Amino acid sequence: MESNNGSLQKKLLPRHISMMAMGGAIGTGIFKGSSETISLAGPGVILTYIFAGLLLLVVMGAIAEMAIVYPNTNMKGFVQKAFGKRSSFIIGWMYCFMWLSVCVIEVVVAGSFLQYWLPSIPLWILSLGCAALIIGINMMNVKNYGEFEFWFAGIKITMIIVFILLGASILFGIIPSGGTNYLQNFTEHGGFFPNGWMSIFSALLIVMFSYGGSELIGVTVTEAKDAERILPKVIKSYIWRVILFFTLPILVICGLIPWNEISDQSSPFVQVLSMSGFQGSAHIMNFILITAVLSAANSGIYGCTRMLHSLAAEGEAPKSFSYVSKNGVPLYSLLLSAVVLIAGSMITYVAQDKAFTLLMAFPGFVVSLVWISICLAQLKLRNSYPKAPSFKLWGFPYVTLFTVITLSIICVMFVFSEQNRVSIIACLVVLVGLIAISILKFKSVDEQETIIKEKRMVK
Repeated sequence: MESNNGSLQKKLLPRHISMMAMGGAIGTGIFKGSSETISLAGPGVILTYIFAGLLLLVVMGAIAEMAIVYPNTNMKGFVQKAFGKRSSFIIGWMYCFMWLSVCVIEVVVAGSFLQYWLPSIPLWILSLGCAALIIGINMMNVKNYGEFEFWFAGIKITMIIVFILLGASILFGIIPSGGTNYLQNFTEHGGFFPNGWMSIFSALLIVMFSYGGSELIGVTVTEAKDAERILPKVIKSYIWRVILFFTLPILVICGLIPWNEISDQSSPFVQVLSMSGFQGSAHIMNFILITAVLSAANSGIYGCTRMLHSLAAEGEAPKSFSYVSKNGVPLYSLLLSAVVLIAGSMITYVAQDKAFTLLMAFPGFVVSLVWISICLAQLKLRNSYPKAPSFKLWGFPYVTLFTVITLSIICVMFVFSEQNRVSIIACLVVLVGLIAISILKFKSVDEQETIIKEKRMVK
């Protein structure tokens, strides 16, 4: 089916792009995952978030540089220009699978938070309602969608700022809470690195999941107004915001609560708000958590549908996925996402715990693969750019190479992590399947290229 009824619309503004990427990154990973990262590394986990943020900075810089040189080309397009259709096919589909698994996690988590207020309603019904809301939002034209996500993500970012200010006020004694000398929590109970300094690297697996979604900026390029001019500015401001919105809350949490007393049963954010003595703090935090995870799911469905559209436009997915409604929505891509979201919500009806175990590690592993492919594409393409970009990633090629090596080590750590064994096996099965399909699918392309080369040699 041709996409001549409509096309993707260049209506996303800089503030939309920033908030959409923020919406993708700030979700379950920080609000729920922070308790796990702190238990792994103690207060030293702050360095993990900073280190992962610096890796992200390199990846985002590479995206900005290539987007300027190759306008109207998204993240998958950069990989294709560097390594051909086979690689872009594999990365594109892995990225779709990643976002679909993230979105299922987010709507199920949103449903579980809603049960705090509606305990008598089954989880699968609440998750289904959340999935329906997200699909409805994604039916909007891209400008209205961007505006909705701007305010959606804005709520949780505002609340994180309030949380940081409130926590800092308790930490420095401005708001009395009955505790004294909270700053000792950074050095007592085993010190700043209670589990050894290597523990900051074991926490990287969860932090990578937390930061995943930031690369959505590389998908929004084709629907951004004046992308070449605004993208470097958006990325520069965005990256520092992400690091601050992750590290400052962690600093507050580790300062106020001894790292070994943080419960994994509830969000550390709820525990800190409870210390403030504010009436109804649990209800306020529950609202923030629901908004946060729905916003992350909202950004995820956008990322998945646009990637499916891109795959279909290149002949790497069924042609129907390239169909765009007059509203500017990739309709059949959204329909597939809706089916997966609904099926994911129904999984909780039969196997809630198993569904979580299977899905949680998938995003972190795939994020690492996607970030590696972006860096490798920049390494390959830099010397053959058709024009000099107005923005260049500093420290090339050493900074990019360091990032590739570090991310590759993280990938290997994922594979050998016993906790994530089931998830990683599922990831590797999908990856091997995609590699096999790509070999068969693009065999004729290889044969044509061989014939062309032989003809040139004869001439």
